[in-house]
Amino acid sequence: MTSAHRRILVGVAGGIAAYKACHLIRDFKEQGDDVRVIPTESALNFVGAATFEALSGNPVSTSVFDAVDEVQHVALGQQADAVVIAPATADLIARLACGRADDLLTASVLVATCPVIVVPAMHTEMWLNPATQDNVATLRRRGITVMEPAHGRLTGKDTGAGRLPEPNQIAEFARTVMDGHQVPFDWQGRKVVVSAGGTQENLDPVRFLGNRSSGRQGFALAEIAAQRGADVTIVAGATEDLPVPSGADVVRVTSTRDMEAAMNEHSADADIVIMAAAVADYRPAHVADSKMKKGAADEDLARLELVENPDILKGLVKRRDSGEINKDAVIVGFAAETGDDNTSVLEYAQQKFHRKGCDVLMANEVGEGKVFGQPTSAGWILRRNAEPVVVEHGSKQVVAAQILDAVNEMLPV
Repeated sequence: MTSAHRRILVGVAGGIAAYKACHLIRDFKEQGDDVRVIPTESALNFVGAATFEALSGNPVSTSVFDAVDEVQHVALGQQADAVVIAPATADLIARLACGRADDLLTASVLVATCPVIVVPAMHTEMWLNPATQDNVATLRRRGITVMEPAHGRLTGKDTGAGRLPEPNQIAEFARTVMDGHQVPFDWQGRKVVVSAGGTQENLDPVRFLGNRSSGRQGFALAEIAAQRGADVTIVAGATEDLPVPSGADVVRVTSTRDMEAAMNEHSADADIVIMAAAVADYRPAHVADSKMKKGAADEDLARLELVENPDILKGLVKRRDSGEINKDAVIVGFAAETGDDNTSVLEYAQQKFHRKGCDVLMANEVGEGKVFGQPTSAGWILRRNAEPVVVEHGSKQVVAAQILDAVNEMLPV
């Protein structure tokens, strides 16, 4: 479903993270969605009904005995395009797993035939408790999408798994699911390494050469991989201030050679290696120790001597071929291309695909207002012995879901 105006039920359980639901509601409303908030009675101890009504523009109920003439415990679930429950406490998850229908929220979930997305938030011990894990597995087996919680500061001084992801992460993930891209929890035990952002090559302590990149595509790939259950490492160059995908480790680097070293280190035992970063192909042959000033270093500034940087993607393929990387690892590359009068973007990308030797290549047409720094993307997925798959214009997370579906088909069983 790609309509801008969707009917979304936002469920809110009684946890300290309930305040974040206010930001989630606003995110959906700003996209033109019709939002109905269904809190539990406990949730109203944290955020009042008046707040939810003001943000959503709709009345708030908790009981199946409100508006009985409208049979709203049936109507709300039937009419919804999605149900997003954030936060979902351990108690609510347990009630959902048991099929309870003792309030308006749980009754609406039982009626709903649309996507249901549950976003847990609780202390680490409660999240890792076998009872909670069994309940989560039950919901997933029934087709309900359960997001992996974030890692970070919890209610007290403790930190760990169980923090509610940021509202914009939840909203983006929910839109990906609503757009028809299911994200199965099927990559447990797999390791995914993703590069993201742009590398920077110092010219002097002030200036650098670099590529345009927000890092959004790499982080979107990491988010979908994490939500599929993978152990994810992001090797990130210069990026925008992006939320860290649930449970992912982030390794920060600056230059292309820094990124090469980090990718080689973390990819050794990876099942999937994705080079989504915009890597600087060249670097200055000489880096000045102090700022090159106008009038004093005009000749050096007017003409730069450059040397070629290592080809990280091609090097990763060679390392796999030589046994330094898991021989079954699927390696994914990206091609940011422009066409000309003689050769199309796709043709240039196909040439690059053959040169690099990777297993999958995502090709984008770049230019002013295209791909770099944008929230959306489009292009083609290239695989060996297969026709190019057109990736229609969509959010970078939607694009990521399609890329990883293609990768999943190539993984050894």
